[in-house]
Amino acid sequence: MSDSVRRVLSRVLLVAAGIAALLSLAAPASAHGILSVVYANLESGGTGVVRAELQLEYDLLVVSAADAEKDDPLYREGMAAFQDGDATAQAAVLISHRDTIARYVSERFRITAAGAACTARMDDDISMTRQDGVPYAVVTLEDACPPSENGHEIAASLFPDAEGYVTDTKTILTYNLDLHEGSTVLDAEHPSFTTAQSPLQRFWEFFRLGAEHLLTGIDHILFLLALIVGSRRLREIVIAATTFTIAHSVTFILAATGVIAAPPEVVEPTIALSIAVVAAWYLWRLVRRDQADEDLSKAHGFLRLDRAGWLRVAVVFVFGLVHGLGFASALGIDEPWSWTLLWSLLVFNVGIEAVQIGIIVIVFPLLVLLRHRAPRVGMWVSAAIAVVVTVAGLVWFVQRILGIE
Repeated sequence: MSDSVRRVLSRVLLVAAGIAALLSLAAPASAHGILSVVYANLESGGTGVVRAELQLEYDLLVVSAADAEKDDPLYREGMAAFQDGDATAQAAVLISHRDTIARYVSERFRITAAGAACTARMDDDISMTRQDGVPYAVVTLEDACPPSENGHEIAASLFPDAEGYVTDTKTILTYNLDLHEGSTVLDAEHPSFTTAQSPLQRFWEFFRLGAEHLLTGIDHILFLLALIVGSRRLREIVIAATTFTIAHSVTFILAATGVIAAPPEVVEPTIALSIAVVAAWYLWRLVRRDQADEDLSKAHGFLRLDRAGWLRVAVVFVFGLVHGLGFASALGIDEPWSWTLLWSLLVFNVGIEAVQIGIIVIVFPLLVLLRHRAPRVGMWVSAAIAVVVTVAGLVWFVQRILGIE
């Protein structure tokens, strides 16, 4: 590589590194408060009774309920318990303000039957659990419903955008009612669901959730970009993407069905590290550009990958296994294995793959065209993307290791 190219490249990398640092520092600060997930499980509680167990993000529940019901003591006591990280104290605060919590939750999670609203009563007991390392309150509603031959309709409007605390709330709903069982997703655009919903409607809900999860998951997108810029030929990106898909599909299914588990304190930093490693790999090969091209020209054997190509495939496979655990955390489904559950998980995964393929189809041909028409510019653009991704991954890794949000 000539000195002039090295000088220009170093400037590009310096600017890209600055941009990456700013983006990676800003992203975690705004991560909490953008999206919240509510977990709801519905089952029959006897004739004319629907039992709904809800898991709600603790600090968000405290702030939202206290604000909506004008209960300042709930806010002060609840946030003090949150800062202390004492699960017993957190549950005690919610129980002492049971009426406030009951009004807030029952008004925003409604069940109707035969066109009439069910009468909700919240259990006295409130417990605590954790989802992705975040404290969640577990509350249970007993809904007395009129007789119905057309199932039940569930409407969720917990933590709406209008409150100003989050910009999107998704309710992951699992149910075993009216001789139907399955899962679905509720949000601001699709706030209600009926147990008489068709299989096609259930397919679309989980496909949409999978697609949105990848589109809104900047860490997964950056990992994909790292794979794209580091691929020298079409077959390399196809092999890398296929390897990533197989790997994350395996752990995604196993984790979502409860067969395996890994703490988010391990999964999230590893995902961040994977982003940095895969992107930095390309930068390292860029420095060794002559050797890399020579290796590629000698590629032969199965799939025509050289030694570096096979090593990259192995790295992608290992990191893909970890990303699958991250995808599984988006669902938070806690129910026994069933064909219905497996179908929902597969559809969710199809949504992820559709977006992944779409990004590759758009970005890779453009990058190849740029590298062919203007090789030097293509190299600078690829290097800049790789630096942005590398720095962002490293900063996120440090922040997640230290627990900085």
